[in-house]
Amino acid sequence: MLARVCARVGTLQETRRRPVSEEYDVHAMQERWLQEWDRLRPFATDDETDTRPRKYVLDMFPYPSGDLHMGHAESYAYGDVLARYWRQQGFNVLHPIGWDSFGLPAENAAIKRGVDPAGWTNANIEQHKRSMRRYATAFDWDRILHTSDPGYYKWNQWLFLELFKAGLAYRKPANVNWCPNDQTVLANEQVIDGHCERCDALVEKKQLTQWFFKITDYADRLLDDLNQLEGRWPEKVLRMQRNWIGRSEGADVDFAIEGRDEPVRVFTTRPDTLFGVTFMVVAPDSDLASELVAGADEATQAAFAEYLQRTQRMTDIDRQSTEREKTGVPLGRDAIHPFTGERIPMWAADYVLADYGHGAVMAVPAHDQRDLDFARVFDLPVKVVVDTNAPVTGVMPMIPIDDDGNAIEPESYEPVDPAVTGEALTGSGRMIQSGPLDGLSKQNAIARAIAMLEERGIGGAAKTYRLRDWLISRQRYWGTPIPIVHTADGEMVPVPLEQLPVTLPSAEGLDLKPKGSSPLGAATEWMAVPSPIDGSPAQRDPDTMDTFVDSSWYYLRFLSPNDDTKAFDPAQADRWAPVDRYVGGVEHAILHLLYARFITKVLFDLGHVSFTEPFESLLNQGMVILDGAKMSKSKGNLVTLSEELDRFGVDAIRVTMSFAGPPEDDIDWKDVSPAGAQKFLARAWRLSGEVKAPKGADAKGGDAALRRETHKFWRDAPGLIEALKFNVVVARLMELTNAARKAVDGDAGAADPAVREAVEAIALGLSLYAPYTAEDMWARLGHEPSVANAGWRKADATLLVEQSTTAVVQVNGKVRDRVEVPASIGADELEALARSLPGVVRSVGNGQIVKAIVRAPQLVNLVVR
Repeated sequence: MLARVCARVGTLQETRRRPVSEEYDVHAMQERWLQEWDRLRPFATDDETDTRPRKYVLDMFPYPSGDLHMGHAESYAYGDVLARYWRQQGFNVLHPIGWDSFGLPAENAAIKRGVDPAGWTNANIEQHKRSMRRYATAFDWDRILHTSDPGYYKWNQWLFLELFKAGLAYRKPANVNWCPNDQTVLANEQVIDGHCERCDALVEKKQLTQWFFKITDYADRLLDDLNQLEGRWPEKVLRMQRNWIGRSEGADVDFAIEGRDEPVRVFTTRPDTLFGVTFMVVAPDSDLASELVAGADEATQAAFAEYLQRTQRMTDIDRQSTEREKTGVPLGRDAIHPFTGERIPMWAADYVLADYGHGAVMAVPAHDQRDLDFARVFDLPVKVVVDTNAPVTGVMPMIPIDDDGNAIEPESYEPVDPAVTGEALTGSGRMIQSGPLDGLSKQNAIARAIAMLEERGIGGAAKTYRLRDWLISRQRYWGTPIPIVHTADGEMVPVPLEQLPVTLPSAEGLDLKPKGSSPLGAATEWMAVPSPIDGSPAQRDPDTMDTFVDSSWYYLRFLSPNDDTKAFDPAQADRWAPVDRYVGGVEHAILHLLYARFITKVLFDLGHVSFTEPFESLLNQGMVILDGAKMSKSKGNLVTLSEELDRFGVDAIRVTMSFAGPPEDDIDWKDVSPAGAQKFLARAWRLSGEVKAPKGADAKGGDAALRRETHKFWRDAPGLIEALKFNVVVARLMELTNAARKAVDGDAGAADPAVREAVEAIALGLSLYAPYTAEDMWARLGHEPSVANAGWRKADATLLVEQSTTAVVQVNGKVRDRVEVPASIGADELEALARSLPGVVRSVGNGQIVKAIVRAPQLVNLVVR
């Protein structure tokens, strides 16, 4: 500790001796202050005795592919404003950085170049580090991580084993999304419009044995806890997560099947329409369909086999399209209606998905459009059981009336027939042709039908979800090895904690090219291990984990990044977490954010953390585009960040990003002006060299107008930053710079202490946006570094007392009077006052005021005829 103090004193002395700049040379400033900050460590958070209140600001960690790009420049500018702002407000701010370094892009790049993914990845990480330091992001450089480090993925494996022990990690055969290009499985969330979200290849269905996390066990909590995030997460993200979880409430119904001992269970959101079931539909790629057709005749089996092949070549998106004509084949089996005992034919049809509900649906064609479309193609019965012309209130159904207004006798009344119109009756009404449900409204019929199912032991109330369990295994090399050993008798045994990490074997000699099975399976020496139970010969699991597992808990590893005894220290989690502000793109609204919320809730249930949501508030930035389009090398519209930084300097780019508009809006680079930002910064910087008042001079008695502008900035800026109006604060800094320049060039002069007060405010404000310029200004003003920790100033309330101004009143564009009014006067009040002024009354005379143009508090123009 003594050595550190001595080194810091020496550094400060050297800083005071160092001459400040004589001209605004952005690149010289960058080189000088980077070296100073490395010595000063202004953003370190390793002092356990620090009693300041804490804030945790986190940027979504990047993938180390090439150098930083314009999107990084935008995102890191916003996160840095918040981190620096809270530090100026007196908080101890944790702002770490790491790299999401496992995954397909690195592996594919390594295959293309014929190199080891580890070497390629580590080189990119080093490039990112250099660029991030240059960009002056206020990171604690003692808290870095990358997920391909065994010191990180050891705890990834620990997390897997925690879920495995809790029954939340399991392995099973399943129809999975298969990317034929990357030769690996994809989670449902990684399929976008039927295509791989990584390479855009058309995704296929394939049956493989895979590892899953039981995220569906947490579906209700993931959905209901979104209410806690209202007002703190963007509404768009909340809506996307709610839709993805997709909770539906209804009932499970058991249908007996001829020749089968076990009934088939289906889920329906409309148990009130049970008496309208006329057939059943089973997903062709479900185990149930294959089982049912097995006893059918050869022709039926052949037709089914051909149909199954066609189905497996389709995406889920295509299968559920309402534009396609419905297709299907009979299964040669009948179900038995649970209430009427009627025989109901069973069909296989691709519009039903194997993983929805139970993979089978009861078809009510009169009241479901998809079922109706299918029934009309195959000439199946359509039975109306809801009279949608009947009122939903009252006791009895509406008495139908003919064209002459006469009541139609019940026995002659025929409801609309959807089989003829082609439009299903999906509205509410009263039940008909439904035995004990006749006459009931929809909600009462649902409740009664559920009660009947429960009374007979053939079903009951149930919920289902669009959300599916998280498929986490991948058939690729560059990822976290799954810490499971498979014994000769098929038992799955967890790798003991003391044997973690299970490290990847060297890529040398392995064929990493995708081929449908994991390259690790060919690492025979690595695969062969003794069983942890009895030492008998066994095999490792050859798959690796989805990289979204890596990023689901990394915010916790930042709290103990160098601890090799535990994933994270619970005491540090209590001290820092959850994250106060998370910054990143909306493209992660479903994938990453949903998985991180799930893992946090699991860790809470297992007693590892004391909170259930990982991120208190969320900032989604827009994109940086060019000429209205996403930047792309192939389109020839790519702006290179490094070139822009070389041309204008880091501060100008950061200010440009922050000034462009609200963070959530896209930034079109053709519409912004880094050159303008550079000129503004140079003007502000020059002021710092012109200040003549001594440091610490009392500004009372100085230029009153300038002092008011300065203290209005101190008052208003915090609220604007908290509201994420970063661009407005930059605009206010520009106004204050202009006011200070006017004072220096006017009667007040550079010796006025109010000028020093204003320029120090500009430097402190710019420390959030333009750290190099701000630090240089601070030094030129005679202060020791770092300006980042100088502390925000408080506004003097006496200087903010409401001021008055002179309003000019015109009639038909000519000045007729003037009046002193409060600066905050409203438009209506000012207009009424203007109408009453003697000069105005005389000018209007007998004329009529037909229009009033009011620009409160300065101007009123009355148009008179």
